[in-house]
Amino acid sequence: MLRVGLTGGVACGKTTVAGMMRQRGAHVVLADEVAHDLMRPGQPVYYEVVRHFGSDIVAIDGSIDRKKLAEAAFGSGRIQELNQLVHPAVIARQDAWTNEMAAQYPDGIAVVEAALMLEAGVGKRFDKLVVVVCTMAQKIERFARRHNLDVAAAEREVTRRMAAQLPDEEKVRVADYVLDNSGPLADLEVKVDALMAELCQLGSRQ
Repeated sequence: MLRVGLTGGVACGKTTVAGMMRQRGAHVVLADEVAHDLMRPGQPVYYEVVRHFGSDIVAIDGSIDRKKLAEAAFGSGRIQELNQLVHPAVIARQDAWTNEMAAQYPDGIAVVEAALMLEAGVGKRFDKLVVVVCTMAQKIERFARRHNLDVAAAEREVTRRMAAQLPDEEKVRVADYVLDNSGPLADLEVKVDALMAELCQLGSRQ
């Protein structure tokens, strides 16, 4: 099993790349989906997050309002506190999933997509590291479209979130592969085709 870490900055297209890799035969898990599952009511992480950030982040149905949690964490400079509550459980779940994939598909490719992979110190757990990049202007435009924000609000939010991440330049320095997602989607498809072809070759040698 070839273990691949996939990361990048805010709104750079990590999840899009992960989807393309899945279409081409990779087994993929998204850290954001894992975190969302771990923060469901009844989960230990849920109670810890609510205990630290208060009942104001709880929606009417009892779930955690992720927008309010983001505002509480980023807005008050408590993102590291949130990460310390959530990251260990997310990493444990990802490790368990990767081990399960290795047992089921010893010749396969397991991809873990996570925005804060390097910040959490788990980059060396992977055989290969893929970093997705794009321009700042594209990050803002994509974030605005995704969250239905005006450009100014999107720029503030992207800047605020980037402050909690390593700069793209540092991620690129430790990457085995860099995917520039500054162009059309069709260009990205071609790049992912080439990436997967090489990863499949590496996987077959292990």
